[in-house]
Amino acid sequence: MVVGEITEERDLVIIGGGPGGYTAAIRAAQLGLQVTLVEEGDLGGVCLNRGCIPSKIWTHTSKKISEVPQMQEMGIGVSEPELDLDKLLTYKTKITEQLRTGVESLCQGNKIEVLQGKATFTKEDRIGVEYGHQFDTYIFKHAIIATGSTAVLPEGFPKARSRILLSHELFDLNEVPDHLLIYGHDYLVYEMASTYQSFGSKVTLIQDEELDLDQAIEKELKRSFKKKKIKVIQQDSLQSIEETDEGVTIQLTDQKGKVQSIEGTHLFTSGNPIPNLDSLGINRFGVEQAESGQIVVDHTMKSTASNIYAVGDVTEGPSLAVKAIKQGKVAAEAIAGENVEADLTFLPTIIHTCPPVASVGLTEQEAKENELEYLVGQFNLNANGYAKVTGKTDGTIKVISDAKTEIILGIHMIGEGAVELSSTFVQLLEMAAKVEDIRFPLFAHPSTNEGLLEAVEALTGQAIHNPPQKEQTKIKERSF
Repeated sequence: MVVGEITEERDLVIIGGGPGGYTAAIRAAQLGLQVTLVEEGDLGGVCLNRGCIPSKIWTHTSKKISEVPQMQEMGIGVSEPELDLDKLLTYKTKITEQLRTGVESLCQGNKIEVLQGKATFTKEDRIGVEYGHQFDTYIFKHAIIATGSTAVLPEGFPKARSRILLSHELFDLNEVPDHLLIYGHDYLVYEMASTYQSFGSKVTLIQDEELDLDQAIEKELKRSFKKKKIKVIQQDSLQSIEETDEGVTIQLTDQKGKVQSIEGTHLFTSGNPIPNLDSLGINRFGVEQAESGQIVVDHTMKSTASNIYAVGDVTEGPSLAVKAIKQGKVAAEAIAGENVEADLTFLPTIIHTCPPVASVGLTEQEAKENELEYLVGQFNLNANGYAKVTGKTDGTIKVISDAKTEIILGIHMIGEGAVELSSTFVQLLEMAAKVEDIRFPLFAHPSTNEGLLEAVEALTGQAIHNPPQKEQTKIKERSF
């Protein structure tokens, strides 16, 4: 190794070029900071290259397949779909390359210095960057750690494997499994269950934990899975997993105490995210880490070392790109001297199943647990005019409000348009909107948006397209 003799100075060094890292770099450059971005692999990180974007290419393909029956009914001459997986893999490569090139151009346009290499903290105010046989040192005023996480197999999974797949391996698989076993309980396992069923696989979903959704949405999602003949098994304990040349066998005990042996050709799991921090050497400089290994940060994303910030998967909370992007902007703005904070209270839960799911705020279960006095309004999309037109009638919208103040506490939806409407759900909860704030404006007709209005009107039994029913009484008296 050749050690560089010159130590260079930088305003801000960002380690990691995923959604959190490159977003922080661009925002910092916009605010006049001199930025150096260090990325060991490809810009865009796991999300763009191996995770979020490939998975959404898969779910979008599934959605297109699901539209064929409706197109045929409308008189559009299309035959039964046949998936060409080779072409899909080529399409994935094209899209990820285009997006990665876009990120590279944005960094160049914002005059961000991009270094491809492995970064290590050598002191509390400097890093070393290794590329090949060269090692350069940089003194920084501030640093942002955005190195993301790596998915590892859950405990009990065999280490030697070829048919047991993590997400980046699933999206490189050049065959459609005959019988895909899916293990876990996060958003991605539900997306892949829905997707591979449409691709032609027999799918068995093994839940190791319950879904963290409102019960009405969970019920509708499971009804959708049952309709598609996706088998769902609630696991109590995992006994063993064995892989052979022909397939994978899982031995488990379900929640009813029954021992089951389940065989499939392949097994997919999202795995457990482990923050990529071990090689950085941060523990030598007063950067506190939680028991999970993630970096402890304040509302501006500052760590316990005053000049070091952290964003994304290396911080506590869910491993989501939306979280990393918001935190990246906040960290850059805080370093630039702005008064900002990252508040993830209304972080939406999004699942790109078919139909998709969006959930924000309190579920009815949580309202009960907190002994709130609340009202529930629900509207099924099969009564929505635009849903009838498009043939996307599966799903429901559920709204929970405070019975006394009329403040909206939670909005939950499964159905076409849920992902696009989720931003509206978040806005309403962020502004502490009341029932009248939704009832007063005009909603386009016909549109799926009207379903939100009708769900709110259903809080008082006044939804126009719901059948008549008694006005609901208060669910739970507040206790003081």
